[in-house]
Amino acid sequence: GSSFLGRNASLRASVAPRIVPKAKSGSQISPEASYKVAVLGAAGGIGQPLGLLIKMSPLVSELHLYDIANVKGVAADLSHCNTPSQVLDFTGPSELANCLKGVDVVVIPAGVPRKPGMTRDDLFNINASIVKSLVEAVADNCPEAFIHIISNPVNSTVPIAAEVLKQKGVYNPKKLFGVTTLDVVRANTFVAQKKNLKLIDVDVPVVGGHAGITILPLLSKTMPSVTFTDEETEQLTKRIQNAGTEVVEAKAGAGSATLSMAYAAARFVESSLRALAGDPDVYECTFVQSELTELPFFASRVKLGKNGVESIISADLEGVTEYEAKALEALKSELKASIEKGIEFVHKQQTAAASV
Repeated sequence: GSSFLGRNASLRASVAPRIVPKAKSGSQISPEASYKVAVLGAAGGIGQPLGLLIKMSPLVSELHLYDIANVKGVAADLSHCNTPSQVLDFTGPSELANCLKGVDVVVIPAGVPRKPGMTRDDLFNINASIVKSLVEAVADNCPEAFIHIISNPVNSTVPIAAEVLKQKGVYNPKKLFGVTTLDVVRANTFVAQKKNLKLIDVDVPVVGGHAGITILPLLSKTMPSVTFTDEETEQLTKRIQNAGTEVVEAKAGAGSATLSMAYAAARFVESSLRALAGDPDVYECTFVQSELTELPFFASRVKLGKNGVESIISADLEGVTEYEAKALEALKSELKASIEKGIEFVHKQQTAAASV
């Protein structure tokens, strides 16, 4: 598996005297690879540190920063970093089309963050509209781009994006991703701490969705192989599921998980760019259209390639423990409801627009 700032050395390479991506032996990544990445919501709590991390990638030639306000200062600040990518800023809906033209990867962290006492569901009405309008612009201006959805609730916003792209006639399920990398990052961190393992070696697949009980870390599939007591399994699973709330409470109302989310999103961007550049060995967990279960969307490990999802790794769901099998069944009804809520939102909007 890949690891931002881990086995994947391209970010480290960006601060070396010769700024060239260093790939694992045997990979076919092009040293001249350069891509355009757009961050929509670039002035926000996730957008700013995410912009910084993407600016550090030697695989990026242009970094397009979009927001409805305050993005010029962020772009000016980032443009002073001595890494090769050019930083361009775009403010407001009138500049959105120009921001997106010719872009290879679009990352969408736009929206409002979670506050204490707020569920991801509470965010729905605000963020659903934001994601819908941004994805419409993506469909019109860079329909071939990889689309990374961060805006919560991801279990609903990814289906919203899919419906919008379908309506525009440009839906490619292989190129639409819900970014669930933070769940993997947390699982790897917590397991390494609990078992005193070297963090760079730890890889825990996380399946399901990206909220509460829909987040299911498959601890039995942890690499390197490690055993957990029933108590450890339950404690770790619950901590991974509730880690977002842990941060919200620790920040005492002043914000949610922005820095770890930016780190995780940057890792997923880097993996996507490596796949686009021809690295044949890129795997990440992500929330995508899937036939692994009866649900239309499901997070699991996938192999990434130049055209997006090359394959969905079904082996992770084989031979799971009884605890994991029960948890998998238990999450399905909640995840199904969230997916349907997103689809229904777009259809209602379409009906309302048609009746005007």
